Amino acid sequence: MEDDKSADQHVIAAAHHLVKALKDSTSLSDEVRRTLADLDIRLAAMNEAKEDETTSFREIEGRFKSAQAKIMSLQSNCLKLWDTGPSNQLLEYLQNVEEVRSIIVSLESMVPNKNRKQSRLTNQAHSVLQIAMVRLQEEVINILAQSKQCFGHAYVSFHSCEEIVVDEETMVSIEDDSIEGTSCLDSSRAESEECIIMDLVHPGVVPYIKSIADLMFASHYVQEFCQVFIRFWKDALYEYLGLCCMQQISIEDVLRMDWASLNCRIKKWRQATKNVIAFYLPSEKNLFDQILCEVGSVSSTCFIEVSKDAMMCLLNFGQAVAIGPLLPERLFCLLDMYELLRGLCQDVDALFCEKHGNSIQVEYHELMKKLGDSAKAIFLGLGNRIASNTSTTPFQGGGVHPLTKYVINYFMLLSEYYVTLRFLLEEREVENSGEVVDALVRLDISSEFPCPLALHLQSITSRLESNLEDRSNLYKDDSLKHIFLMNNIHYMVEKIKNSKLRTCFGDEWIKIHIVKYVQHEKSYERKTWNSIISLITGYEKSGKAVLKERCRNFSIAFEDVYKNQTGWTIPDIDLRADLNIAIGLRVVHAYRTFAGQVRKSLSEKHIKYTEEDLEEYLLDFFQGSAKSLNHHWRR
Repeated sequence: MEDDKSADQHVIAAAHHLVKALKDSTSLSDEVRRTLADLDIRLAAMNEAKEDETTSFREIEGRFKSAQAKIMSLQSNCLKLWDTGPSNQLLEYLQNVEEVRSIIVSLESMVPNKNRKQSRLTNQAHSVLQIAMVRLQEEVINILAQSKQCFGHAYVSFHSCEEIVVDEETMVSIEDDSIEGTSCLDSSRAESEECIIMDLVHPGVVPYIKSIADLMFASHYVQEFCQVFIRFWKDALYEYLGLCCMQQISIEDVLRMDWASLNCRIKKWRQATKNVIAFYLPSEKNLFDQILCEVGSVSSTCFIEVSKDAMMCLLNFGQAVAIGPLLPERLFCLLDMYELLRGLCQDVDALFCEKHGNSIQVEYHELMKKLGDSAKAIFLGLGNRIASNTSTTPFQGGGVHPLTKYVINYFMLLSEYYVTLRFLLEEREVENSGEVVDALVRLDISSEFPCPLALHLQSITSRLESNLEDRSNLYKDDSLKHIFLMNNIHYMVEKIKNSKLRTCFGDEWIKIHIVKYVQHEKSYERKTWNSIISLITGYEKSGKAVLKERCRNFSIAFEDVYKNQTGWTIPDIDLRADLNIAIGLRVVHAYRTFAGQVRKSLSEKHIKYTEEDLEEYLLDFFQGSAKSLNHHWRR
């Protein structure tokens, strides 16, 4: 290169002398003289530029050798630069790599020449830069690994999977006073979580990572930085999902799970989904924006690349649950999942608003719709399930039937989802309003609350009443039929009127059904006691023989009723007490009058039971434990 520069300078000098010689000529015109003067100035400037370029190249070459030596010296250290202290070797390394990068810019901005030394130096600088970029990739991973913060324990905790599993057995056996607010529901399920930004790495390392990113981007190593950055955070997110017990599982495996296992898995899914969308991903996006936001759409591209697989893992599990069998016990989990996704909609829309995140957004909203549709289908199918639940055997004892407990306790849990269910059902437009009116009349449903939820709850209850009426007809004893219907309708009324569902049924429905069970109570009294009481009334003109026969027949009839009806059951203590009092008022009062008359005509031995005996024996009725009276006649 020196030879080329020397030759160029000789040519310029020769031209300069030639111009001076021509200017000394006396035969030149003024215009030619001005042209030669201008050319003389230009040749002088060219000569100076050549000298400056030579000096500049030597300076660049010196700077490169100095930076190269420092880089290679630090490169040879077995320890990572960050491990020696962030303010020392790493910063020195970054400064020297930046020097090499700026040297490359200077070399590439110089006018190319035929000399190979400039090209050779440029290639050497690129080689050193490439080595440095590989090292910086390793440093990024090392810094992130050492400074990654543990995502707070509050965001990886779960409710015990030993919580109540909502199934038929649970609905029938669950205690009456523990239905609403029972622990089988997550009390926080419908609460929208406020987005909380966590520090995924120690805040102090962010400027250093950003410096590395800026340097690699300026050096046109964008892809190389993003590759290691994405890989690290994708692994970190999968590790977090592992802590949440949400490893990848196929749709087929989900569909094969037994209900208890699936119910437990759904609880973990809800917690993991809430944590990932409401806390983890916003924190991750915030970190990405701090480091990458100045480079076009790189930040959002990296964020979506990191999060899409984890999001699809969560969404695929939800899809598997949504397409599962439409069984009643699944409704509460589907509603929980739907409420969760609906509550997180704004977060998802904000996280994946970019065009390349649209597919995740679409999948999310499709899953939410499927969950809502499945929940609606289960709820709307409850009436048919109840109607098809038939039996040919009467329910022993005439107590509250398990189907009644199941349906009403199911309603109690549904009351916790009142707003969501109403929203889902009101989305479903009724095409023919005339059909709705006909249904109200046909099913004897109150139109006081015409919203779809109230309509369907009352419709289901009407199906239940029809089912119970059919079951009551299986009893051979009409009295027991009325006890059975009284028990079941009373159970329905008491549970509904003291719950949130009262707003769906209304006071009119409650009044009507109170009248219904009171009517069955009165019908029982007539069927059982009218004929017995008739044995001890209307005796005023009877002789002693007739009175003796009446005493004997009453005792036999009472013993027969006692033997049967002590085995019947009225589970509600107050209802049982009220009926016992009503029976006592009629029977004991009539018997007291009769016994008094008998004592006037016959001896005491003909009266087998005293009034006090009857009062005591009546308390044994409806306890669910059959007893017999084996007393002998008094002597």
